Amino acid sequence: MNTVILKKNIIKIPKNISVFFCENNILVIKGFLFTKSIKLKTQIKIFNKTNIILITPFLLNNYKNKKLKFLSHTYLTNIKQIIKETTKKTKKKLNLVGVGYKVIILTNLYFTILQLKLGYSHFIYIRIPKNLIVISPKPNKIFFYGYFQQSVNLLAFLIKSYKMPEPYKAKGIFYFNEQIKLKKGKKL
Repeated sequence: MNTVILKKNIIKIPKNISVFFCENNILVIKGFLFTKSIKLKTQIKIFNKTNIILITPFLLNNYKNKKLKFLSHTYLTNIKQIIKETTKKTKKKLNLVGVGYKVIILTNLYFTILQLKLGYSHFIYIRIPKNLIVISPKPNKIFFYGYFQQSVNLLAFLIKSYKMPEPYKAKGIFYFNEQIKLKKGKKL
C-alpha cells in the first residue's frame, strides 16, 4: 500500500507532550495538564526522532472502507484538539450589551450559578459545571476558563442563545471581538 504523504496529514508534536500508541489502536497523549486518549480506526505512524504523527487515509482491516478521506481528517482535527487541550486552558469572553443587562455569580460549597438579567421579566439561572471557572470582573462581562474546549464553547453558546445579537440595535450577548453588521431600519 503506497501512501501519499500530504502536509495536511502531518501533526507536529510539541516538546512538552508525550505520545504513546497502544496495541488496541488507542493513541494516548500526555501533556503537563492531564492525559487523554482516543481510539483510532485509521492507520497512524509516529516518528519519535522528528516528533511527527502521520495519519494515513487507509482504515484498519476490521473496519469498512467507506469515507476514508473524511474519517482521516476527523481524526486529524481531534488529535490536534487533544494536543491543544493538554497544553493550555481554553477561554471564552462574553460581553453583555444592552440597558440593564447584568450577570451575577452565585457560589455555594457544592455548585456555582450564573444569574443573568437580560431585559426579560424574570432572571435566567445557569448552573456551571465543576470543571469550568467563571469570572465576572464587571457586571456586563463574563470570562470562562476550562481544560475541555467543547464544554467551554457549549456553555458560552448556551449563554449567548438567551439573547442573540440584534442586527438593528446592536444589543445582545457578544463574544469578545465579535462585530456584527448593522442593518438600516425602516424609513418614514
